[in-house]
Amino acid sequence: MNKLDYKSCLSCLIIFLAFFSAMAQEANTSPENVFQTFKNETNSDVRMKLFFGASNRYQRVSAYEWLKQIKIYLNDAENQKDSTAIQNYSLVQARTFHDVGEYRRSVGIGKNLLKTVDQLDANSQSILLDLMDDSYAELKLFDEQLQIRKQKRKLGITKKTTFYDIYASLGFYNRAMEDYITEERKLISETDYYGQAFSNNKIGDYLRLEKSSVALKKYKEALAHINFYLRNITEIKSESAISEANLLKSIIEGNIGKCHRMKQEWETAIPYLERSIEAIEELGTGSFSSDLVENNLELAECHLRIGGEENYEKASDYLSRSQNPKRIENIVKRNTLLSLYYEKTENPDSAILYLRKNVRINDSIDKADSGLRLQQLKLLVGEEIENNRTMLDEQREALEQSKDKMNKLGDEKEVVIISLVFLLLLFAGLVYAYLRSIKNQRLIAAQKHIIESSLTEKDSLLKEIHHRVKNNLQMVSSLLSLQTKNTKSKAAIAALEEGKSRVKAMALIHQKLYQNEDLSVIEMQGYIESLINSVQSVFKKGGHNINITVDAEDVELDIDRAIPFGLILNELVSNSFKYAFPNDDDNGKIYIHIRKIAKEEGFFEYTDNGIGLPDDTEERANSSMGIRLMNRLANQLQTKLNTDNTAQGVRFWFNFK
Repeated sequence: MNKLDYKSCLSCLIIFLAFFSAMAQEANTSPENVFQTFKNETNSDVRMKLFFGASNRYQRVSAYEWLKQIKIYLNDAENQKDSTAIQNYSLVQARTFHDVGEYRRSVGIGKNLLKTVDQLDANSQSILLDLMDDSYAELKLFDEQLQIRKQKRKLGITKKTTFYDIYASLGFYNRAMEDYITEERKLISETDYYGQAFSNNKIGDYLRLEKSSVALKKYKEALAHINFYLRNITEIKSESAISEANLLKSIIEGNIGKCHRMKQEWETAIPYLERSIEAIEELGTGSFSSDLVENNLELAECHLRIGGEENYEKASDYLSRSQNPKRIENIVKRNTLLSLYYEKTENPDSAILYLRKNVRINDSIDKADSGLRLQQLKLLVGEEIENNRTMLDEQREALEQSKDKMNKLGDEKEVVIISLVFLLLLFAGLVYAYLRSIKNQRLIAAQKHIIESSLTEKDSLLKEIHHRVKNNLQMVSSLLSLQTKNTKSKAAIAALEEGKSRVKAMALIHQKLYQNEDLSVIEMQGYIESLINSVQSVFKKGGHNINITVDAEDVELDIDRAIPFGLILNELVSNSFKYAFPNDDDNGKIYIHIRKIAKEEGFFEYTDNGIGLPDDTEERANSSMGIRLMNRLANQLQTKLNTDNTAQGVRFWFNFK
């Protein structure tokens, strides 16, 4: 075995072991095992870590089952006067109450734990304060929320206090978005596709709440990022990570549906909202979800606006699913939709009843909010000023320390004088060097002019060469066409046509090069589309009924890689047209995807939904000109062409450098 093969085998073994380890760890924390493992443990510290370490804990066992079990352990700990166990189980209980929407009960337990917060370890302190921060946010108790954030900074849990989410809760969505982009968005890497999806979804929320039409664009960007994250086979992901990503995807689809509902595109909104509800119910079982409530209400409104007896029945069903909304705005919207439902179904008394409920709610909100919103805003601004003042004090202290250092340096006068002498000598040397450089610069300027003229001439010559090569290749293609007309053998004609197609693929490369300003690279999206048009013109009968999708935006390759790519693609598309769709139906699909996944690496994928490869493909590989050609071209790209014969067609893929 040579050195290269040894390294390849070692790399594959490491990836396999990492994947196996991740799967084994995920299996130990699967939804079925978490609750049982929790019960089998006897140590409260281990139980708490297990609970907070499992994001999928409610998928098979509901939060209410957890609450029953936790209450038993909490009673036992109180009877045994085990203070550590009481703190651990109380923290788990508070989190579970928060997850089912019982925010006041969660806060009540949290307040008791805050009395002995100094006795908690750093991890428990962080969990408790984050939980109370979230619960106070849901209850819109912003002054208490700010006190919690002060305490988090005091304990060193956070370095900086942020306010963007509080501005959003107060209705200042533009300010919230500006602060979020400034403070949080910049921390997310461009290659962190999950983080990019989460960030774009949050910005979309702020834009949608401001009634901006740009929100839909942000949500679609978020959906594209999460889809790429889920499809990216180069990154090993646990089942828990995949579950979280699918949950985020369902929330994003629900938000897209809300945008279409906002634009009164009722029928367009419905499938997005239905998919979102189905996924949230499957992935978030047992915990309260405001997104689930809102999506049910949005679906109810869509069916009411479309109208008809069947749609009214569906609207009634979705309204019954959202019987216990936690947020005031959702309660008001549900009452409004119920009033509209009874108006549509000719029950005016019930319609008026729900309108009166909203009047009473709005009156109580107006009384409660009279001056409160301004007071909360003043408190928030004051807290932000205090936060800035604290940062200024820290900067002032740093400046004072710097000043002390400068004073110490000032005491070393002799060192300064000697340094000045050296500086004067250095300055004299620089003046001499500058005078010498003036003469050199004149020579350089003249040489630069000569070089630029030479480069311009070389660029023109290169374009001319590429143009002539393209013309010569076209002449070869024409000669092959003439030879085809004078040949009676079907096998010979087929071989000549294949050769002509390959020549055209190379000719296109040179055509794109001399048409580009940059002669070193080729933009692949336009090249692939031109190549497909060329191949499609040969297969006029079947080619026009196949739906071809090309996803290669912003991907550029040099000529050394573009030619093998073009020839491989020429073979794949030609084979799909010739063999994949023998019935010539209208459902044929081809998907071509090229993406740079890192600075030096890329990923290529080709799929069709045809009849797939024959069973004896491997046996025919050595005798097939096309397969041998593709494998050799893949070797030129320093990679291996991988083939998957799927249930719906065939898939070819490889990574490349």
